[in-house]
Amino acid sequence: MEKYIYNEQNGLWYELQGDYYIPCLVLDEEDTQPIGMWGRKYLRYIKEHRPVLHTSLLLSGKLNGHLAEIDNRATEMFDQLVKQLAEKEGITEQLKAQNQMAWVGAMNNIRNAAEEIVNAEVFV
Repeated sequence: MEKYIYNEQNGLWYELQGDYYIPCLVLDEEDTQPIGMWGRKYLRYIKEHRPVLHTSLLLSGKLNGHLAEIDNRATEMFDQLVKQLAEKEGITEQLKAQNQMAWVGAMNNIRNAAEEIVNAEVFV
């Protein structure tokens, strides 16, 4: 038996492994983008609340790219919101130098508020 065979009907190469021919499949580089916190949250959300969308993206091979796009947009939105809310509240480096505990508490509140806003926007 040959080690590799080509099927002209579907255009795939197959490799002999044991007694079976297994298709030689390779992921595109764009499909292997890293997924961050927001992308993983969105994946959990669509699995639970939008299973048809999840299945459609998974079967079409677009799931990872979609999750990476959502993650990038949500991360940018979160960073921008934290910066804007800190400026609005008057949280500065001077406060950080004078009273670190007050600065940490204020920044934690701002980050939590920004996270809630992003969650409301992304998971609609």
